[in-house]
Amino acid sequence: MVCVLFWGYRLKTNGTTATIGTDEFYQYLTGQKLENMEIVSDSSLNSNMVYVTGKFKPEAEVKPGPGNIRPTNYKTEVNLLFYRNFYDDLAAAGFTKDKIKNSNADNTIWQILGGILPFLLLFLLVYFLFSRQMKMAGRSAMSFGRSKARMLAKDKNKVTFKDVAGVEEAKEEVREIVEFLKDPKKFQRLGGRIPKGVLMVGPPGTGKTLLAKAIAGEADVPFYGISGSDFVEMFVGVGASRVRDMFEQGRKSAPCLIFIDEIDAVGRSRGHGLGGGHDEREQTLNALLVEMDGIDTQEGVIIIAATNRKDVLDPALLRPGRFDREVTVNLPDVKGREEILTVHSKKVKVAATVNWNKIARGTPGFSGAELANLINEAALLAARRNAEAIEQPDLEEARDKVRWGRERRSMAMSEEEKKATAYHEAGHALLTVMLEHTDPLHKVSIIPRGPALGVTMYLPEKDQHTQEYKRLIDRLCVTMGGRVAEELFLGDFGNGASGDIRQATWFAKKMVCEWGMSEQLGMVDYGEHEDYVFLGRDLNRGRGYSEETARLIDQEVHRLIQTAYARAKQVIGDNRDKMELIASALLEYETLDGEHVMDLINSGKMNNPPPRQSAPPALPNPQEPLDQAKAKAPQGNGGGPLPDLEGAPAGA
Repeated sequence: MVCVLFWGYRLKTNGTTATIGTDEFYQYLTGQKLENMEIVSDSSLNSNMVYVTGKFKPEAEVKPGPGNIRPTNYKTEVNLLFYRNFYDDLAAAGFTKDKIKNSNADNTIWQILGGILPFLLLFLLVYFLFSRQMKMAGRSAMSFGRSKARMLAKDKNKVTFKDVAGVEEAKEEVREIVEFLKDPKKFQRLGGRIPKGVLMVGPPGTGKTLLAKAIAGEADVPFYGISGSDFVEMFVGVGASRVRDMFEQGRKSAPCLIFIDEIDAVGRSRGHGLGGGHDEREQTLNALLVEMDGIDTQEGVIIIAATNRKDVLDPALLRPGRFDREVTVNLPDVKGREEILTVHSKKVKVAATVNWNKIARGTPGFSGAELANLINEAALLAARRNAEAIEQPDLEEARDKVRWGRERRSMAMSEEEKKATAYHEAGHALLTVMLEHTDPLHKVSIIPRGPALGVTMYLPEKDQHTQEYKRLIDRLCVTMGGRVAEELFLGDFGNGASGDIRQATWFAKKMVCEWGMSEQLGMVDYGEHEDYVFLGRDLNRGRGYSEETARLIDQEVHRLIQTAYARAKQVIGDNRDKMELIASALLEYETLDGEHVMDLINSGKMNNPPPRQSAPPALPNPQEPLDQAKAKAPQGNGGGPLPDLEGAPAGA
């Protein structure tokens, strides 16, 4: 902007200006094409130079400038050393002294500004940037150690205890705290004191965080929410400073509630790291321990924490006086699942014919998050077929999709693969029905679902919290049924039983090493506990038993699996006709319900056969050109470099 003003002052011309040379200026001068003229002498630069500006005559022919635009003004520079008769030439052309406007340009100020202005602008720019950075750094330094706990406003949090279902005992535990905060005299008249901390423990997806939001919605006190990872930073001392600031805010608002989600991020046991005992995480934990129950502890700040890893928490954090109460949030039972489904169904359109009790009985082991996902998947399935509301088949298919994976009907299989899969799944299905201590057969299918080429699904009649020896033995036998059926009816076997073998090995090891179900080894825990490892504590931990004991464990695991294999081979061999019926029905219908398999085993025919499925996609013809064969190739056929993904397991 300053440069534009500067040149505008220097030129003092209006309109389009053409810069012409001295010779060209003389041509316009002698051709009588100039209307007026102003001569500016700039003595500060060169006393022999004069600057001439003016206008062309409107009727004069002028050489067009850039863009083919005719200029209206002109400017030029004349050196009087070369044009000594300059003023005489002007007078000869009619520009006498009375017709020429003369002015002296004193450019001293502009010279000074021209030399200083660039440096001044650069200095101002650098000053602006550095001052801004310093202000931000100062503000960050002042707030770096402040707590990131956010206060939940009641008008924004609409979750109450009515929105939490399936965990009635946990609700009663935390509802007592809310009542204490609302009416403390009710409890204090008997000498009771408010708990300092409540630890909510449970598997992922059971509703621990949702329960904390319900507490915030019910309690008429300040409620601060923070994650355990918000305390830990790369700078030493920041986490401990944030802990102190969080409790300072709480004391100012006492009584109040502070919810720490995933407290295992900051509350892990001390002394189990490889970096010594003075790392940032341990200092943060020490500050948390002191603030919860230390020398200068004050009443009125209640800590509610949630974790699914209680085993890694420091013992000093779990003692009474810090976390006085532990609330276990378990997976919901059948009644709880029905209540959870009812709560989530309020947000979607559901047909009146839907039986929520049937869906609840068919989803054992589902958490609240999985049930919410089931409702969402059913809504998507219903919307895909342009339905007005969610119906029972949508929920059934959504349950199978969430538990076992989605059907891959686009996957092309050869007749040999379909036949092998049919006999494999028929072996699982037959043993599931014939053996006494097994769960009811739900569905058997040779349509690829998830990573498997076929699945045999079974659902328990009720929630199971323990596994009996007879049930486990029969489960091992059912797991071996697929491999046995391939050997007996096809005379060959493939790698489709890899998932079955892995599952049977896992159960057999648990039975021998942890559940005391081996007569030879007895009721001794030989478990290796490979789930989670603390480096400092478990890196060099030995196996805990001798090589002879390890050999006996291997023998017992092998014996259990071979016994189950021999039993499965005997049962399937004694019922070859029933196996043929089930396999033939699978090849014809692809999917059979448990009732259909029962009909085939009991009467040899199905009373209400399922509808036939559409023809599967054909395999590519090797004789066709490569581009056509590639266009027909199935997408995502589960092959690839991982052979263990190509099994046909007995079920999840």
